[in-house]
Amino acid sequence: MAEMYSFSGLADGKEHFALKLGSPDPQHPLVRLHSECVTGDALGSARCDCGPQLQEALSLFNKEGGYLLYLRQEGRGIGLYEKLDAYRLQEQGHDTFTANLKLGHNVDERDYQAAADILNALGLNQIMLMTNNPDKRQQLENAGIQVHGTRPTGVFANRHNHLYLQSKIQRANHQINIDELSTKP
Repeated sequence: MAEMYSFSGLADGKEHFALKLGSPDPQHPLVRLHSECVTGDALGSARCDCGPQLQEALSLFNKEGGYLLYLRQEGRGIGLYEKLDAYRLQEQGHDTFTANLKLGHNVDERDYQAAADILNALGLNQIMLMTNNPDKRQQLENAGIQVHGTRPTGVFANRHNHLYLQSKIQRANHQINIDELSTKP
């Protein structure tokens, strides 16, 4: 059983949606904040781990219950056009974070205030967060959401995204087990 909620009129001016899947824990429901990734989510790009993380969350929530917040933050908040320009820079040897900087952006432009507003609208101010990204937890806590713990996402390494995952560990302190970064086809 799934319920879908749409949100607009938030401070960031974007439309977002939330899915409630299964029967989430009423005390500390499991929540995944997923930033839109057209190339990974819809087109199956192997450059990132977005598509597999989305599928992992949907599968888990269908079994255990949870909330997926799908946030319109393409390319860590820089948008699709700039993300494609960042891809060109990555093809020249730059990592994903340096590419953003070379395009005049911050390493990560995402602001999770909209996610906190959505959680509050859903009556979810105490959660368990499914993420490897410590910034998501910090921003939610700064916005008044009580995060009672995190549950890591899987590591979806392949020969096309190894540098991307290494960069997430080294540049953004993502909690990814380096031992799981063996290159796969």
